[in-house]
Amino acid sequence: MHIAVTGGSGKLGRVVVADLVAHGHTVVNLDQSPPPGGPSALPEGARFIKVDLADHGQVLEALLGVDEHRSNHGVDALVHLAAVPAPGLLTDAATFSNNTLSTYSAFAAARAAGVKNVVWASSETVLGLPFQEEPPPYAPVDEEYTPRPNSSYSLSKVLGEEMARQFCRWDPEAKIIGLRFSNVMYPDQYAEFPDYDADPATRVWNLWGYIDARDGAQGVRRALELQTTGADVFIIANADTVMRRSSAELMAEVFPDVEVRGELGEHETLLSIEKAKRVLGYAPEHSWRASFTA
Repeated sequence: MHIAVTGGSGKLGRVVVADLVAHGHTVVNLDQSPPPGGPSALPEGARFIKVDLADHGQVLEALLGVDEHRSNHGVDALVHLAAVPAPGLLTDAATFSNNTLSTYSAFAAARAAGVKNVVWASSETVLGLPFQEEPPPYAPVDEEYTPRPNSSYSLSKVLGEEMARQFCRWDPEAKIIGLRFSNVMYPDQYAEFPDYDADPATRVWNLWGYIDARDGAQGVRRALELQTTGADVFIIANADTVMRRSSAELMAEVFPDVEVRGELGEHETLLSIEKAKRVLGYAPEHSWRASFTA
């Protein structure tokens, strides 16, 4: 496929671009900022176009083609990752405005351009983060309960999920998959993880979850490959937690009154990926623990 990736210069985006190219796709990275090292640092099969993702006209034109990069058929699929990436980086209203408008622009431009295969970055925050302020309804948390946004950032993601449902209602042939990514990590950050054991509260805010960027990219690719229509959401996390302590022990100590459903594996993620595994064929391949095994 020829795939447009908004936010392809970001922390997850640059790994997604590389993964898609490595699997035989061509990619156009649509971002306000060039990738690290500049456009020439992109892998062969990828190119960069500077685009204001909050400007619907720019997004639509980029999907249809720009001058020497114009394609006779535009793009086959859209991956929308561009956003203010977390709460607290901008004022609340600025975060909400940027993320909501850019998501609308991406979905609307895809519809106008005839792009029916869309994957976008929702967030684990819609599950009710931070959990130290509002305990989870049960664990492992999954996609079955109503979103519980607790920040302007999270609220923007919940509205994105609702927009996806309505865009797919307008076009029954469209597919818009929202991926509720956990905290994105690079391998060079894993050296910090053993220190978390001293105080579980350090990472309780997302139930000690994370996603290796390479496995996040796998989730995107598998969602693009899924043959379906309509809107859906999937939690994308790694299969384990950031802790050396067992998941059952963590829940008993920190959330003794929260129902634990099923029998937990020793370090099993408390952000359930069962739906992603079952429907997408998602299978995390990278664990931080590999860095610390002799």
